[in-house]
Amino acid sequence: MSDIKAVIRATHPDIVLTGTVAHDHSSTVKSVSEAGTDPTSGQFFYHIGSTDFSRFEAGVRSDHTVGEFERVIKTGGDTAIYRFEYTDEAKLLSPVVSAANGVILEMENDGDAWILTVWMAERTDLAQLWDYANQHDIAIELLRVNEYGSLGRTDAGLTESQRDALLVALDMGYFEEPRNATLSEVAAELDISQPAASGLLRRGTKRLVISSLIDADDDSESLR
Repeated sequence: MSDIKAVIRATHPDIVLTGTVAHDHSSTVKSVSEAGTDPTSGQFFYHIGSTDFSRFEAGVRSDHTVGEFERVIKTGGDTAIYRFEYTDEAKLLSPVVSAANGVILEMENDGDAWILTVWMAERTDLAQLWDYANQHDIAIELLRVNEYGSLGRTDAGLTESQRDALLVALDMGYFEEPRNATLSEVAAELDISQPAASGLLRRGTKRLVISSLIDADDDSESLR
């Protein structure tokens, strides 16, 4: 089995910060990847966007899932990083994922629902998250799952940059029909220019096609 990255949608009023975003409909919540997914720390950090931070904080104070909170730093006119500590009433998905030897890579709100990007060593480990959701009446939906083993170990002659670009584009839904991500969004995720991203995807795709469909003796000129 290969490791996977799954995108999951979960909905329940006791999932952390659900009441807050219901109070402030302008708010966006996105985990700080460097610090936001450790279930043992007791502290969780999020990038918060809001047109009115006073309204957002009023929502936090009335949210039964949040114990303590503070604004750590304001990163822009309508964005800031907040630290939260949760109450015993909060439903936390990160400990369940960790117990299944996984990691929540990203968590962000979608109205009153939450979109989680989860890495798991085995696809079957997702069953533990589904068991928890069923036991706690959490509505859960698998939006997308990508298995990376075959592409990560390919002998197609991909450069590391080409492989990374293809994996990011695949994860974001760039290759879906219709596309779930634009080329500019893929480029932004890779932190490179749009022409550079286009070149990496084009050359990487060409190498994969040649590796799969053309005999090795015939591909040396085509790869140039």
